[in-house]
Amino acid sequence: MTGFPPVVAPEAQVLILGSMPGKASLDVSQYYAHPRNAFWPIICLLFNEPRQLSYDERLLLVQKNKMALWDVMRHCEREGSLDSAIEQSTVVANDFVGFLTDNASIRYLFFNGAQAEASFKRQVTPHLSAHGIKLEMVRLPSTSPAHAAMSFEEKLAQWQQVRDVIA
Repeated sequence: MTGFPPVVAPEAQVLILGSMPGKASLDVSQYYAHPRNAFWPIICLLFNEPRQLSYDERLLLVQKNKMALWDVMRHCEREGSLDSAIEQSTVVANDFVGFLTDNASIRYLFFNGAQAEASFKRQVTPHLSAHGIKLEMVRLPSTSPAHAAMSFEEKLAQWQQVRDVIA
């Protein structure tokens, strides 16, 4: 399966990274499309916007607030939607050296969950270091409905860090 292109604002300061879109997202070609994924409700609350925004309005919200969305993986093989089902030998990472060079205003990288962070550190971090690219990196709790160990309110409190760093 192949992921989506990035959504990026001019002068973006923050990059939010997932691992790979789930089946519901791939089926409709939209980031975080599963109806129980907390990503869009959290982003809307952080920026005082109604939860009922259309997908295009959600993307504009991201861009208006100097954020970018993308996934660590450009391609992988996986049965279903769970990150744990990703066949690691099939992972091909996105071109972060090129992306971050083209979007040099990005200073903060927030991982949407542990798998995104682990994949990034394994597949991408060595290449960034070799090119002198340095970012503040923070792992946030996954917004996936599969990550039920935290309540919505607990996730929202952690995700507030995204709002806090945007000038």
